[in-house]
Amino acid sequence: MTSTDYQAIGNYGLIGNLHTVALVSMQGSIDFMCFTRFDSPTIFASILDTDKGGFFDIKPQLADVDYKQMYLPDTAVLLTRSLAEEGVAEITDFMPVKTTEQNCALVRSVVVTRGEIPFRMRCQPRFDYARAEHSVDGTKHEVTFTSESELVLSFRLISDVPLVIDGKDVYAEFTLAERETAHFVIESAKVDKQLSVKKALHHYTVDDFDKTLNFWKNWIGKSKYNGRWREMVSRSAITLKLLTSCEFGSMVAAPTFGLPSVIGGSRNWDYRYTWVRDAAFAMYAFIRLGFMEEAAAFMNWIGKELDTIEQHQGTLQLMYTIEGGEEMPEQILTNLEGYRQSSPVRIGNAAYDQFQLDIFGELMDSIYLYDKFHGAITWSFWQHVERQIEFVCNNWQRPDHGIWEVRGGQAEFLQSRLMCWVALDRAIKVVEHRSFPSPLERWRSVRDQIYRTIYDEFWSEEKQAFVQYRGSDVLDASALLMPLVRFIHPKEPRWLSTLEAIERELVSDSLVYRYRLDSGASDGLDGEEGTFSMCSFWYIECLSRSGQVEKARLLFDKMLGYANHLGLFAEQLGRRGQQLGNFPQAFTHLGLISAAYDLNRRLDSFPEF
Repeated sequence: MTSTDYQAIGNYGLIGNLHTVALVSMQGSIDFMCFTRFDSPTIFASILDTDKGGFFDIKPQLADVDYKQMYLPDTAVLLTRSLAEEGVAEITDFMPVKTTEQNCALVRSVVVTRGEIPFRMRCQPRFDYARAEHSVDGTKHEVTFTSESELVLSFRLISDVPLVIDGKDVYAEFTLAERETAHFVIESAKVDKQLSVKKALHHYTVDDFDKTLNFWKNWIGKSKYNGRWREMVSRSAITLKLLTSCEFGSMVAAPTFGLPSVIGGSRNWDYRYTWVRDAAFAMYAFIRLGFMEEAAAFMNWIGKELDTIEQHQGTLQLMYTIEGGEEMPEQILTNLEGYRQSSPVRIGNAAYDQFQLDIFGELMDSIYLYDKFHGAITWSFWQHVERQIEFVCNNWQRPDHGIWEVRGGQAEFLQSRLMCWVALDRAIKVVEHRSFPSPLERWRSVRDQIYRTIYDEFWSEEKQAFVQYRGSDVLDASALLMPLVRFIHPKEPRWLSTLEAIERELVSDSLVYRYRLDSGASDGLDGEEGTFSMCSFWYIECLSRSGQVEKARLLFDKMLGYANHLGLFAEQLGRRGQQLGNFPQAFTHLGLISAAYDLNRRLDSFPEF
């Protein structure tokens, strides 16, 4: 097996049903899918092991084929087109949006628009992260796959072309003339099987297709953003929605695990969980765009977490499972070689028990905005929040693992102090707005103490910049959040000097490193990273806010050019500009939305948000 057996991470499109997602390659292969939830084990994972992971592909049997891929406008319905001298064909992939994950289905329709083309379909599932055997049973047009592991799971594949069982797998060979179609549907075995295959296929490919199109068009139609870059902003919003659980209201940081930040390296994490930080920032983006239902659902989710914390007399964790579980023990999947031999492949995330102070600020900022624009913060909810603010008052000076979740030891990070200041500042604003009986004088005193500490003790005269942690001379792109959270004015001399220092050491055109390991930073891990796309969007927004609007606009347009062919971003970009890390990443897309919103407003001379 060679690295050429793997598609580039950026060569995938995303489809989903608000419970889980699937990644569809430009060549029409579904190479990743957790069934039936974001955090369920995979049934297809060839993106992590082309031999063992499992896949579901439909390919024209032609020697010379070009491929193109697009979304139907304003939807999460994906079209993959194959083009050859012999003809042109299209595969339409979507997942019907359902209220419960038990109704999970994936629909694939093939049509030839020109010529006559032979196809081969292969469905090769591998249950439980390719660790479990399975049985296959079925008829000519309906096959059921059943896992033989302790985690009993089954799904059925139905089609209007003959299916052939081949050991543990299923294939079909068929030829379509112009305007002829073939349909394939994977559905949870819990779905009502009383419908005939013919009726079930009609239901999925006609009724559910129309409902799915209308769902996405109606949803994005509620967006209040009508400015420049509307298409990219809408695609980012749809991506964030695809990563949000309609059952729980929580959002995963990314829908994948194990995709490497460094090819061949060990920086391979599981992002299928809800980071309070990422979800809170995403709610900020949703609120800006006018999607209040999503913001309300997240507030309901976080309210339940705070209530549970109250019962256990604990404090907020940095991350949870999508349903609110507190433990995500890390395991290594030794049976999978990893994307292009990037190992180990991990599920779970040991960072869940790290101490991170910044999460309180990000959460409090989203609560503040929700209260300001939705008006639904209650006293009972606020009492839970108040206890977390008291925790910040008593613990803000403690070292922690920071926003980047370093595994090389704790430190007194600037960004953690900054977000503690945000937590208190926004809490004070909520109390003043709602007239809640909270200890304002104490909170103001601590807030001001944090401000003075950051201003005086995290400043380097040598660097003429605010530094990563107290006493260091290391620069960190998370300092770009300082003007974005209104800690410092974007035109204040100390900030402009910091921005210039970041540009010298961390910025390459529109690309931004979060820190440079060759400049003294340490995170306890091996391997040099790529640039962080969300940091690029922070940098662009900082330029916009500092008055460098034309420069910000140029770099924003250039940054959009690094998106994949569908407008999707992973966490990082490699030396060749390739997408690296889990894909797509929520944090990157919400950073894009924020930068587009601010830059568009300033170009139009809109008032301050």
